[in-house]
Amino acid sequence: MDFSLSARNESYRQRIRAFVEGELLPLEREPGSYDEHENIAPDPLEKMRSKARKQGLWCLQIPENLGGQGLDISGMAACYEEMNRSIFGPVVFNAAAPDDGNMTVLAKVATAEQQARWLMPIIDGRVRSSFVMTEPPPGCGSDPGMMLTTAKRQGDRWVIHGHKHYITGAGEASHFILIARTSDDSRKGLSAFMFHRDDPGWEIVRRIPIMGPEEHGGHCELEFNGLEIPDENRLMDVGDGLKLTQIRLGTARLTHCMRWLGLARRSLEVATEYVGRRESFGRPLAEREGVQWLLGEAAMDIQVGRLLTMHAAWKLDQGDFARKEVSMAKVAVADTLHKAVDTAIQLCGARGYSKDTPLEWIYRYARQARLVDGASEVHKMVFSKTLLSERADFWHWGVAP
Repeated sequence: MDFSLSARNESYRQRIRAFVEGELLPLEREPGSYDEHENIAPDPLEKMRSKARKQGLWCLQIPENLGGQGLDISGMAACYEEMNRSIFGPVVFNAAAPDDGNMTVLAKVATAEQQARWLMPIIDGRVRSSFVMTEPPPGCGSDPGMMLTTAKRQGDRWVIHGHKHYITGAGEASHFILIARTSDDSRKGLSAFMFHRDDPGWEIVRRIPIMGPEEHGGHCELEFNGLEIPDENRLMDVGDGLKLTQIRLGTARLTHCMRWLGLARRSLEVATEYVGRRESFGRPLAEREGVQWLLGEAAMDIQVGRLLTMHAAWKLDQGDFARKEVSMAKVAVADTLHKAVDTAIQLCGARGYSKDTPLEWIYRYARQARLVDGASEVHKMVFSKTLLSERADFWHWGVAP
C-alpha cells in the first residue's frame, strides 16, 4: 500500500491540526472550559463546533450527500489522530464515540426514512446518541450470544424487557440503537431497533461512576420494562442484530485507535518539551541516555501503532472486513497509549502527576482502552484463531489488481 495521503486528505489533516493548535489546546488551559465530568463544557463546545462547521471540518466521516465531508477511512485515520491531540478534539468535530460509530452504521444500513428521522439530527449536532448492547452478568458482554434482553413482537410493535449497563452517552442521548434477542437462533437471534429517550417503558437507573474522565452522557445502567418500538423503527431485517453490530464495531474499533494515537502523541509532546528545558546536574534531561531510551521506545511504539492502524484502514477502504488487522491494531494501540502517557508522566515527574498538564487526565482515560469494544484478550483470541486457520498464510501479502 502507499502510505502517502491524497492531497485532499492531507489538506483536511493540516486544517484539523491548525484548528487544534489555535483553538483547542489554549482552551484546555482554562478551568472554565470543563464540565463536572472533566470534559468540555456545553458553552465552549457549541462555540467550537460552530467554528468547525464554518471551516468545513464537520463530520469528516459522513458521506457528502448526508452533510459530511466524505473522507475515506485512511483519511479519517490521519485526521482523527490530529483531532485527539486535544482531549476536547473529537467531540468538537462530531467524531467522538459513540455518535461516530452510530452515525457510520446508520449511514450504511438505515433506510432513507430512518436516516431522515434518526441519523440527520445526530449529523446536524442537534442530538446525541447511544448504542445499547452490554448487559450485567449473566447477560452479554464480549459474547453477544449471552444476550438476555428480549424484544417480543406484538402486532406491528416490539415490546422490550431487560437490563443493560455501561451504556456510553446514555445520560445525554436522545436517539438510541438497541440490540435485543428476538429468537433463540444462535446466529440470527438478535435484532436492532431505534428508540427515543422520551418513549415510555424504560429508565436510566444510574450514571455509573468511573475511574477516568467521562464522555458526554457518561456510562449508564438502563432497565426496560415494556418499552414499545414500532416495527418501522427496526434496523435491517429481523435477526440481523449481530450483523449490524459487526458492521458498526469494525470501523468503530479502528476509530478508537486513531484517536488514541493522537493522545499518545500529545503525551510525548508534553514530555519532550519538558525534558528539553528541564536541567539536572548541569545538563538538560533530554541529553541523558536513560531519558532518550524511554522517549525513543515510546515513539517507536506509536509509529508501529500508526502503521497497524493505517494498514487496517486501507484494507477497509478496499472492501475487506480486515478483522484480524483491526483486532491487532486495537490491542497494540491500547497498550501504546498507556505506555506513552506513563512514560511521559515518569519523565515529567511531579509536574506530570499534577493537573498542570493533561497527562493525568490522559492516564486515567487510557486505562479503558484495553476494555472498550472488546477486551484485549478477546481480540487476541480473534487473530489467534485466524493464525490457527491460515497458518503460514496469516502473513500473506495482498496482490494488486
